[in-house]
Amino acid sequence: MTTSLNVTIWVLRLAAAVIMLQTLYFKFMAAPESVYIFSKLGLEPWGRLGIGSLELIAAILILVPKTTSLGALLAVGVMAGAIFFHLTKLGIVVQNDGGMLFLLALIVFVTAAILLVIFRRQLFGFIPFLKMINTK
Repeated sequence: MTTSLNVTIWVLRLAAAVIMLQTLYFKFMAAPESVYIFSKLGLEPWGRLGIGSLELIAAILILVPKTTSLGALLAVGVMAGAIFFHLTKLGIVVQNDGGMLFLLALIVFVTAAILLVIFRRQLFGFIPFLKMINTK
């Protein structure tokens, strides 16, 4: 792997992980913004805590080179849900945040999707079914 590709991969890993990790404080400490969002979705408090836990797991898996693909897959799924709810129930702007939460979800979604593409072959080791359809 070239040095520039390795640096790019670490920038992508750190961007996704740092964004997910920094939002955990708000979810786990029941910040009013998080409580508002998950109440509006009908998922307070268990949805907030569950999604926060999934984001913590995804961030850790993304940072560990041997599990980057699993973390990226989980992050893409969680962020797809966040984007969906922003577009359907919450709106782009939530409580006058200027769309920041939506933008952060998009950034994590895109960076995790890129990591998933880069590390797609790594998934073959974790998901046996994929070995059967691996066309190399």
